[in-house]
Amino acid sequence: MSYLEHLCVKPGTKVDLSKVDAGYKGEHESHEHAAAEIEEAKRTLGALQFLMYAENKRALLIVLQGRDAAGKDGTINHVLGAMNPQGCTVTGFKVPSKEEAGHDFLWRYHKAAPATGQVAIFNRSHYEDVLVVRVHGLVPRDVWSKRYDHINAFEHMLVENDIHILKFYLHIDPDEQLRRFRARIDDPTRHWKISDGDYAERPYWDDYTAAFEDAIGKCSTRHAPWFIIPSNHKWFRNLAVSKIVAEHVQSLGMKFPPPSVDIEEIKKKYHALADAGMHGER
Repeated sequence: MSYLEHLCVKPGTKVDLSKVDAGYKGEHESHEHAAAEIEEAKRTLGALQFLMYAENKRALLIVLQGRDAAGKDGTINHVLGAMNPQGCTVTGFKVPSKEEAGHDFLWRYHKAAPATGQVAIFNRSHYEDVLVVRVHGLVPRDVWSKRYDHINAFEHMLVENDIHILKFYLHIDPDEQLRRFRARIDDPTRHWKISDGDYAERPYWDDYTAAFEDAIGKCSTRHAPWFIIPSNHKWFRNLAVSKIVAEHVQSLGMKFPPPSVDIEEIKKKYHALADAGMHGER
């Protein structure tokens, strides 16, 4: 079974994250064992992104969600490392600005949706409005509880406009999160990533679990599926996300567009110029 099938949350599924092994690593014993497949997946991603850019008929939106230190930045670096930056955008969503807060909650996300031929990555996303907003009671329950339907309608509208959506929840366990926090403390080059908020959110672990389970379960649809990615092993996380994106994009049946000029005429002109250049050198 492919990662696309194995890690996908089927529509209507009741999600229980306690039953998902965050340390799962598939058929591979180690990073070294998986290295060749990881590199092959990256090469495939690069070729497919080039084809999407050339075809210019559709777009791809990759949504990344997860707890603090789950590896959203690392996943972005891995996926983008395989692609041409000219065809990609990355948007990180933090606390809404005054302008953003003055619009409906989906406004700032719609602005960042990819144009035709582009790949867009959301580092956090419209799901923050049923996650942190819910956990910290920033809006009443009767407000955030309606947002699942709004999100599903929003994503359906994007898909109707040829924007394909893949959503990834990067799943780590509490012990792994603490190990990663410690690694940040021990590495001076990563001190800038440390914030009081990281540790302040730890007491809300169970509340966030319930919020993630509802968001994933209520909003994994056929046209915009959620994938739960075991992420204790960073290399497996990168492999799984790359393979899922590649498998999905390969299924689209993309083709390079026909040339807009007469190739035979261009060849004749090229050969004429080349011959003239060679004779000139003599």
